[in-house]
Amino acid sequence: MDYQTTMQELESMGTAQNVKIYTKHGVDTALFGVSFGNLGKLKKKIKTDTALAKELWKSKNHDARILATMIADPTELDEKLIDRWAKDLSNYVITDAFNKMVSKTPFAMDKIETWIASDEEFVGQAGWGLLSHIAMTDDSLADKFFDPHLKMVEKNIHNSKNRVRHSMNGALISIALRNEKLEAKASKVAEKIGKVEVDHGETSCTTPDALKYIEKTKKHHAKKAAAKAAKAKAA
Repeated sequence: MDYQTTMQELESMGTAQNVKIYTKHGVDTALFGVSFGNLGKLKKKIKTDTALAKELWKSKNHDARILATMIADPTELDEKLIDRWAKDLSNYVITDAFNKMVSKTPFAMDKIETWIASDEEFVGQAGWGLLSHIAMTDDSLADKFFDPHLKMVEKNIHNSKNRVRHSMNGALISIALRNEKLEAKASKVAEKIGKVEVDHGETSCTTPDALKYIEKTKKHHAKKAAAKAAKAKAA
């Protein structure tokens, strides 16, 4: 599919209701209001097309940019392009999609430290979001890698920008769920920081209490493990 055809497809898939919903979630750029289900269908149709992804991003249209993150080949993206795209982030929805793409690039680790130090709200969100992803997926990292980040959360979370606070809270939870040692450290931080206030606008979204969420997730994992063990024993 070429750029013009793709934009026409996106426009035909958009709805006024979705425009209202995305606007409530902070989307402040041009958009058609395409559901993620329909974006997924377009992704299956296009598969991978980095050249088209670059054109779609240049459109400044929210739906087009979300699709761009879905069809770009992370191995074909260079660091300068990613940094340019990061400067365009203006809401948490596109930032989450952008993060998913960046997490698959060879320089994802390098972006964590650079972006969490940024004064730009959504670049900062991207950095902490990448840290959260790494914490959940990269088993090779030593525990000590996360120690300075836990200290940063404890010291800075309440003074950070709105969506950065939410992302820092998420990273704290992800770090805690790596292993018991980090859980103990992260839980102490969660106790110290207490409730994290985040303005979610006109939505029903909330920022979870980190300590309660860690406990809840631990119990869920234990229950799943017990069920799996029982099933294996029965077999």
